[in-house]
Amino acid sequence: MTERLASAQGAATARGAATARGLASTEGPATAGGPAAEGPTTAGEPAAERPTDGRLAPTPSHTVGPFYGYALPFPDGGEMAPAGHPGAITLHGHVYDGEGTPVPDALVELWQAGPDGSLAGAGGSMRRDPVTGGYLGRNGVDFTGFGRIATDADGHWAARTLPPGGPAAPAAPYISVCVHARGLLHHLFTRVYFPENAEANAADPLLAALDPARRETLVATAGSRPGTYRFDIRLQGEGETVFLEFR
Repeated sequence: MTERLASAQGAATARGAATARGLASTEGPATAGGPAAEGPTTAGEPAAERPTDGRLAPTPSHTVGPFYGYALPFPDGGEMAPAGHPGAITLHGHVYDGEGTPVPDALVELWQAGPDGSLAGAGGSMRRDPVTGGYLGRNGVDFTGFGRIATDADGHWAARTLPPGGPAAPAAPYISVCVHARGLLHHLFTRVYFPENAEANAADPLLAALDPARRETLVATAGSRPGTYRFDIRLQGEGETVFLEFR
């Protein structure tokens, strides 16, 4: 898949993410018979819900779903780098809905280049035992470049990975992110950039096209411990994460 930025200037624009708590309702089509005939009020019928101009009354809003995680999350889905690798980093954060409430059943996918910039990746993200058909696990040696993590009861997710290598200039190193969550008709795409790459970030076409407040939503925050980074994903509302559009 090739990635193109949404705007004509080559930069991604913020897309309004569907709220994690439900979608707004819309009015239905006009009835075939034209305006409703006048008649006596039905007992107990609220006036606001009666058609008055031949149009159907709005239906109540509903949360999209339910969705089930069968065969999507898998054990060690966030262990993208082998345990004990000297260059491994921890990337973690929360997924928040439009009211700032953590989303406990979101799914976060990560794709990235290796430290050398290679996108080749490696097998082993999810291996099956050829004898039993059960989950065999990652091979514990290769860096796969792919992770899939379900948020926990607190809306938190975490991955152990390696720092991404730089793509062709002037783009800065980044990790691609895909978010699935309740209330989303379509999954959302964004990126994680890293604060130590300040010079490369300043020259990156996507980041340079955003105002400073929006740009900050794409840059992870370095943790107090070396090699740890926090990246929160806000689906809507104040501080909404910049999402990308693929065309």
